[in-house]
Amino acid sequence: MHTISIQTGRPYEVLVGRGLLAGLGELTAQACPRATRAALVSDDTVAMLYGEAAAAALAGAGLSVSRFAFPHGEENKTLATYGRLLSFLARERLTRTDCIVALGGGVTGDLAGFAAATYLRGVDFVQAPTTLLAAVDASVGGKTAVDLPEGKNLVGAFHQPALVVCDTGTFATLPEEALACGMAELLKHGVIADEALFDSLAAGRPADLAAAVARSVEIKGQIVAGDERDNGARQCLNLGHTAGHAVELLSGLTIPHGEAVAIGMALVARAAHATGRCAADVPARIEAALARNGLPVRCPFDAHALAGAVLSDKKRRGDTVTLVIPEAIGRCALCPTPVGALEAFFASGLPQGGEASHGR
Repeated sequence: MHTISIQTGRPYEVLVGRGLLAGLGELTAQACPRATRAALVSDDTVAMLYGEAAAAALAGAGLSVSRFAFPHGEENKTLATYGRLLSFLARERLTRTDCIVALGGGVTGDLAGFAAATYLRGVDFVQAPTTLLAAVDASVGGKTAVDLPEGKNLVGAFHQPALVVCDTGTFATLPEEALACGMAELLKHGVIADEALFDSLAAGRPADLAAAVARSVEIKGQIVAGDERDNGARQCLNLGHTAGHAVELLSGLTIPHGEAVAIGMALVARAAHATGRCAADVPARIEAALARNGLPVRCPFDAHALAGAVLSDKKRRGDTVTLVIPEAIGRCALCPTPVGALEAFFASGLPQGGEASHGR
């Protein structure tokens, strides 16, 4: 088992290893010692796969368990689902000393975490990610949110978990597309801060996936610890996300997050090279690594559409968006950019006339 300490305002540990779900109850009881009740939140798919085992583990540690399941998919990470969850917590009479356990992917973690941040003005919660993407992205760092029709994660709060329990055995039930989406975030952390990690992933999924997850979490944890509220260096974690969130929005959420981030990383790398802001080998290395991991590198939308979609991005500050530029593999720079300059920047990363298809 790998243990990574996240030194935020409220420090916590991320545990990564196979078979950890069986110990979820004891681990939750240790992290939330005042709790007598646990609300177990998952989508309907994960509830069928792991809900019983997780509930049994929690009950075995002496916690009274209430279960809430919602329809799977990003399209259900809404205010309506959030409202139903809050009403469920109130009906179950969870108190301020009890806890919420998020069992599932990033949608579940974001939704349950936001409920934990706001129910009774804040209760403890535990992240138990069951996807590779959630393990290295949404479960760590304390960002919680739901979507609006106008954009992703526009309503949310910072609320750090009390603990993250990542059982890598749950990845065995993931489809290839979901595993590839997780690899996009792993590669992103390599581009940001660790060329050796990037190179180890560039040829495809590693044999020791738990070690790669642990290293990726360590990178994210170090960045988050230095900028918990996302006002400075933490913005580097948005590499590929400005264009990526635009791709998600324009696709009507039919392009999953990991694929959208891959498209965004490839696009910004090409644009950075075209505008003289990164090493010549960066775009080709990023595109090759993404393609070898089954991820798309071509954008199905033109620069005008992308720039328009960014106007609804939560990372916009006034008339400026901070772009993350990969100067070299392992080093990125933050580049505040006027929204009026985004279309030209995106266009420089697209072939003449745009990229008409969602190709790989």
